Amino acid sequence: MRKILLLSDTHSHIDERIMKHVMWSDEVWHAGDIGDLKVTDSLKAVRPLRAVYGNIDDHQARAEFPLHHRFWCEQVAVWITHIGGYPGKYNPAIRQEILTNPPQLFICGHSHILKVQFDKTLNLLHLNPGAAGVHGFHQVRTMLRFVIDGDKIKDMEIVELGKRGGSEQ
Repeated sequence: MRKILLLSDTHSHIDERIMKHVMWSDEVWHAGDIGDLKVTDSLKAVRPLRAVYGNIDDHQARAEFPLHHRFWCEQVAVWITHIGGYPGKYNPAIRQEILTNPPQLFICGHSHILKVQFDKTLNLLHLNPGAAGVHGFHQVRTMLRFVIDGDKIKDMEIVELGKRGGSEQ
């Protein structure tokens, strides 16, 4: 059993509200737009980290993290990328691969829109944790927490970190 904290679009922001949930997890997954690598350095100092770079990330982030990360967690095939789209509207850059070799869990960021959606056609769960950072058009900062136990994805929770520019609600 693995407890996963999933976040994205930190845009160089890390704070105690995020770190509190990091401490709950066994692993942290970051779906890109990291910004300053102090974010990922802070995360991996306390928990194992899997991350991809996003469109705002510089050459240092691109040297440290891949664009696509496919792996197994327990018995679940996972694919994390930053700009992936969502069921019925997958990014053309990944569309062929996701159609021919779909994972069980497909994760992306970029939109700053929290989304948990099952793709019945490809039999996969799509997750976008929204944005944990303070920059962007989103109003509430969000992340996702869940458990992978064998081949099951369970105990999904939305974590609200408060308003983008203000304090936790």
